[in-house]
Amino acid sequence: MKKEYITSVTKQFEYYRSLGEKTFEQVDEQKLFFKFNEDSNSIAIVVQHLWGNMMSRWTDLFTSDGEKEWRKRDVEFEECVTTKDELMRKWNEGWTCLFNVLNNLKEEDLEKIIYIRNQGHTVIEAINRQLAHYPYHIGQIVFLGKMLSSNNWQSLSIPKNQSGQYNSKKFAQPKSKTHFTDEYLKGKKE
Repeated sequence: MKKEYITSVTKQFEYYRSLGEKTFEQVDEQKLFFKFNEDSNSIAIVVQHLWGNMMSRWTDLFTSDGEKEWRKRDVEFEECVTTKDELMRKWNEGWTCLFNVLNNLKEEDLEKIIYIRNQGHTVIEAINRQLAHYPYHIGQIVFLGKMLSSNNWQSLSIPKNQSGQYNSKKFAQPKSKTHFTDEYLKGKKE
């Protein structure tokens, strides 16, 4: 069962990563840095924060606290990234750090205790914590992307007023045991 858990969460992280990337494709570069006001975050700032969190949480998972001394969390919310290339480097570096850990976990690792700010978590709890945290911020990225691309937005899920058509197509297929992300990620891997 633990092996299936690792496979499932890996697919879910891949899915949310792809939602961010499909958003970046739809947003003009200069709009990646748009902030509604001084208290809000741009897409670029959210990416910086995700990068900082991923690098801190997943580097040396078993040997150091998940909140690294070298992490400068407050700086993650300043305008540091200035180009889409820079944004994509940070984005990819953070995800690579996460997936390297997930791809190398052994079943017995899942019950080990690790620490985040001195608070003990099993590895499963730490993964679940981040599986809630990253989609929260990716939802912000998608929301901003949708607003900033205006009428040019291509839906990343079931388009408005097409649920019936989508469900008809799904229920016309035989029942099968698949992960909900398999169909969505299929095109990305081809």
